[in-house]
Amino acid sequence: MGIVDKIKELEAEYARTQKNKATEGHLGIIKAKLSKLRSSLLEEQSSSGGGGDGFDVKKSGDGRVALIGFPSVGKSSLLSTLTSTQSEAAGYEFTTLTCIPGNILYNDTKIQLLDLPGIIEGAAHGKGRGKEVIAVARTSDLVLIVLDAGKEGVDDHKGILERELETVGLRLNKTPPNIALVKKATGGVKFNATVPLTKLGDDPAKTVNSILHEFRLHNCEVLFRGDYGTDELIDVINGNRKYVRCLYVYNKIDMIPLEDVEKLARQPDTIVMSVHLKLNLDYLLARMWDAMGLVRVFCKRRGCPPDLDEPVVLSSQRHGITVEAATARISKELLVVFNYAEVWGTSTKHSPQRVGLSHVLQDEDVFQIIGQTNHQQKLDKNYSQRVQDYNRMIAEKRKTRTKEGKKKRSTG
Repeated sequence: MGIVDKIKELEAEYARTQKNKATEGHLGIIKAKLSKLRSSLLEEQSSSGGGGDGFDVKKSGDGRVALIGFPSVGKSSLLSTLTSTQSEAAGYEFTTLTCIPGNILYNDTKIQLLDLPGIIEGAAHGKGRGKEVIAVARTSDLVLIVLDAGKEGVDDHKGILERELETVGLRLNKTPPNIALVKKATGGVKFNATVPLTKLGDDPAKTVNSILHEFRLHNCEVLFRGDYGTDELIDVINGNRKYVRCLYVYNKIDMIPLEDVEKLARQPDTIVMSVHLKLNLDYLLARMWDAMGLVRVFCKRRGCPPDLDEPVVLSSQRHGITVEAATARISKELLVVFNYAEVWGTSTKHSPQRVGLSHVLQDEDVFQIIGQTNHQQKLDKNYSQRVQDYNRMIAEKRKTRTKEGKKKRSTG
């Protein structure tokens, strides 16, 4: 029996098993077996072939957005409308066969938008070009699931796409579970929780032990800091889950009654629009900006006005929006001699306010970095090592220049 057949058999067993507290442990074991088989299937497919031509697009800009959806829902038209890139659009399916990038300029930032081929049901197991499409989605800061508003009431494409992405480890609009798992060499399994657990059956410890045994984890410490179920525990054990923000974009709203448009618009994380009539595109860009957590901050030199022409763009999805992240974007050497920063803006109680590296910045804040004095640097325990590294770097540069000069003289 192949891996796919085993997966189908376990899925059928899961579907016919009653869901209650008494069966929670058995269901957890089925989920653990399914997770292991799906991981094996994806690894087998990855080793058997490459990522596909046209899918290796270099990451650029301040954020990356992937367009995912079934064929002929308007992804190519949306890319052509929002960017200067022209992606072929037609009335037949599978017009786009590769990954086509474009750039959106919004709020002084550059957002990379990727038009991906339409995927079909079973994409998580390699049908069509689903494996390549989903691999690109894992590298994105935001996923836009584009849906046809006229067909959604019949086909439930939203549910199908969510299941496909969940199968390969993409967690949409979720936060990582606060579960600590520490592997040990000996000592057996030690399980504890700081809150009452209601999603692990009548005996949570037994359920956790059963799942750990399925993954061959016989010596470890597990601590639940929240009321989580078996799915969250399996995600922590696997450790390769990607938590990404997702917006559901219903296109072609000009083809359905106004009552249906209003019903769709009231759903969470949902945007209704029409590329053909250019309806609601500005609202789409604003929601994309908020979902990616982009923040513009402006740097200021001592005694000079702030540079408002070139903002430092930070992202909560990438490296964070703290003073430390902003300092690193300017120069990592400044982090070594960082003393404090002065911040003007909405993130402070008064302006300017002296803050440290952990201070969280808000959009359009102005900050000024104050470095350590020479006396403060000399008191640092790593000062002598930094001086030695600096002198070594200067010596290597001089040797390189001397060698290049000798070569030029010998060839001249």
